[in-house]
Amino acid sequence: MIYILNSMSNYSRIHISTFIENNGIIESMSNNFESAVWLEREIWDMFGVYFTNHPDLRRILTDYGFSWYPLKKDFPTTGYIEVYYDIYDKKISYKEIELMQEYRNYNFGLSWGSHERKVYLENIVND
Repeated sequence: MIYILNSMSNYSRIHISTFIENNGIIESMSNNFESAVWLEREIWDMFGVYFTNHPDLRRILTDYGFSWYPLKKDFPTTGYIEVYYDIYDKKISYKEIELMQEYRNYNFGLSWGSHERKVYLENIVND
């Protein structure tokens, strides 16, 4: 966590940096600096850093039911649930989806580019 404090009257800047463990807790600076309230809410919403003694720590950029943190990249990228906004119910809805994959054959043992390497090596041997 890095705080950059600017003083307009003294033309000076202070950098305060500290290390936080995963799912760490840090003291809120909102009681000293009123502008920190919004920024700490954004950090909570995007990274999951919890601030103690914060007056209004809630999500501002993601849905309240979203239990992950986007910039930590700890959320699943694939799944069988579709999230959409239902305009008739005026709420976020979740719907299970079925992915048709019976015609796809995945070979998870091969790495990316192994097919191109094999074709390249065959062309070298045959020439």
